[in-house]
Amino acid sequence: SEPKTVARTTTEILPGLHHFKILDDRIKTQSDAYALVQAGRVVLIDPLPLDPARLAGLGRVEAIVLGSPSHQRSAWRYRKELNAKVHAPEGWSNLDEKPDSTYKEGEALPGGIRALHAPGPGDAHHVFHLAGEPGALLATDLWHVTGHGVEFLPDKYLSDPDRARDSARRLLEVDFEVLCFGHGDPILKGGRNVVSDLVKRDTAARRKK
Repeated sequence: SEPKTVARTTTEILPGLHHFKILDDRIKTQSDAYALVQAGRVVLIDPLPLDPARLAGLGRVEAIVLGSPSHQRSAWRYRKELNAKVHAPEGWSNLDEKPDSTYKEGEALPGGIRALHAPGPGDAHHVFHLAGEPGALLATDLWHVTGHGVEFLPDKYLSDPDRARDSARRLLEVDFEVLCFGHGDPILKGGRNVVSDLVKRDTAARRKK
């Protein structure tokens, strides 16, 4: 389902990468989305409702990319209104409509987005890597930001908590400085170090259980 709350502004956190957020009325917490803009062409990532004038000001929306089926959000309305194609992960389930195409790790996505399979939150869950200086990792639902900092989602919200930890360790092989979340403000510096510290703390904590 689509949130009723509408984001009014966006923030450019990297050249061409715009962040917007809402207090999500469906889940009573912050939800975050992104727009990748290149020469007036826009790719929406896990889109949320955005003020129409602000969205139009970014450029022409040509594609919508979902990192997880649970992040379909405004995808289908924007597809209808903007004639943009929706790309969903292979093996998706519980989508309200059928995507225009599916992707898997290693396949090219619009805007030069690199998809990385990161199961744990769900079997079809992916994160996105944007290469460059600095690189960025869009973590979808693998981690979120709480009052205690960056954490894994509680086990009850993960389909496989152990696979989520395996995914996190594998992502430490990726080069990124900026770390973005499906729920929580982005970290603009030292993102990989944050993940490394989290993995160490989490591993130690789970050993004590």
